[in-house]
Amino acid sequence: MKLLRYGEAGHERPGLLDAGGQLRDLSSLIPDLGPGTLDDATLAWLRALDPDTLPVVATPGRLGPCVAGVGKFVCIGLNYRDHADETGAPYPAEPILFMKATSSIQGPDDDVILPRGSVKSDWEVELGVVIGRAAKHVTEAQALDFVAGYCVINDLSEREFQIERGGTWDKGKGCDTFGPLGPWLVTRDEVPDPQALRLWLDLDGVRRQDGTTANMIFTVAQIVSYVSDFMTLHPGDVISTGTPHGVGLGCTPPEYLRAGQVMKLGIEGLGVQTQQVRAFETAP
Repeated sequence: MKLLRYGEAGHERPGLLDAGGQLRDLSSLIPDLGPGTLDDATLAWLRALDPDTLPVVATPGRLGPCVAGVGKFVCIGLNYRDHADETGAPYPAEPILFMKATSSIQGPDDDVILPRGSVKSDWEVELGVVIGRAAKHVTEAQALDFVAGYCVINDLSEREFQIERGGTWDKGKGCDTFGPLGPWLVTRDEVPDPQALRLWLDLDGVRRQDGTTANMIFTVAQIVSYVSDFMTLHPGDVISTGTPHGVGLGCTPPEYLRAGQVMKLGIEGLGVQTQQVRAFETAP
């Protein structure tokens, strides 16, 4: 299934994209698409519905983040061999974990606002993993059973804040608007192999990233298992699994986002995001 949330920010309603590409409203059946509705039983019940019996949303307008009520936004750094190569970093012996502020989360096509003082904001297309039930010390063999589904994430990063301002990476990763999620939450039954997905990003119509999840250093199953050893993963938690080569930091010389640019990014079978970049001063 392709599940989504639509409507004005803070007032999104749950929906389903049917086989014909029509948006169907789910708000009479579930209150939202979040921690209380991501378990296997609820998803199986939704999957068994006849979409033709659900109301059509003719003009959905804005799409919101595909998951509500995210408790943790966990990210994995340097998890693609070609990305580590382009930044000159050694391959990590264990997954590098950092957290992205949940206040960075926004809809897939909402504008990205450059933070005040930003000079090195960067793009990163990533595969997102949405947890469906509580996971603690799960094995690699069990790990994917705890996944509700997958989505597209743009893990935007302010490199000066991240690298040059001291401390951990978090301050360059958690800026407002730096965590677009969606357009859809695609349930795991539609993604039989999360290590066989193409992902890409265009900037102003020019292909900048073009990779495959097969190039991950640590697989999705390894990541879910590993993270669950350090913290309980709860329904609605999101894990962003790393980015392939082609980020601005890896260019010679480095290139960073400017107001007025447009990012378009997607993952095979999981949909496409499009974001206009705006300067902080123009934010409402």
